[in-house]
Amino acid sequence: MHVLAVEHNGFAAERLVGCTRRLGYRATLVHSGRQALSSFDDSDLILLGLDLPDIDGLDVCRRIRAAGDIPIIAFSAGNSEADRVLGLKAGADDCMGKPYGLRELAARMEALLRRTGTARDGGTLQHGALRIDPALRQVAVGRRPVTLTRKEFDLLHLLASNPDRVFTREELMARVWQDTGAVARRSSRASRTLDTHVGTLRQKIGSGGSIITVRGVGFRLGFDESHALAS
Repeated sequence: MHVLAVEHNGFAAERLVGCTRRLGYRATLVHSGRQALSSFDDSDLILLGLDLPDIDGLDVCRRIRAAGDIPIIAFSAGNSEADRVLGLKAGADDCMGKPYGLRELAARMEALLRRTGTARDGGTLQHGALRIDPALRQVAVGRRPVTLTRKEFDLLHLLASNPDRVFTREELMARVWQDTGAVARRSSRASRTLDTHVGTLRQKIGSGGSIITVRGVGFRLGFDESHALAS
């Protein structure tokens, strides 16, 4: 899992990233609100310090929440109930005051991921050699694990949940990227984003499955049934 840590204080940032990596997560650190807003897209969890140097952390939290349902743990500069309530009202799933204990943070991270994973995803999907575990957000082709970014996983999971359905480009942009304006705009940027993710998924999945282009419509998922699960 990929965790985005947003913290401008150097010492606090080191502790945050160190704790995250010791738990076995891949961590990316950014130091400002602008960096957070430009890089949160592929994260599975966001650890958001609200005392940022450039943009109000509460506003950053609201904008990330408006863009999707990525789990957020916020850290308020103060440790009062009022500070924590503001973080929760801004869209955080959990809010801790500073200073915080790393063992408590680790427990809250695991609880939040467990809770949101269960609420958001159904059971394991398996089609031919392709196996998708939504709760753990893990993908494998046969015995080979496949590492995906958040959006790659969301795109693949959507297609695999409806293997006989052709999704239009506009539907995929709206449901995976929450870009409802793509229908009206048909923007070249949105199209390039989708094509890039489809191309990367095709490379990563290989012969265990394929994303089929339906010309003039969109994409659907196809499977190579001859690719043995034991491969």
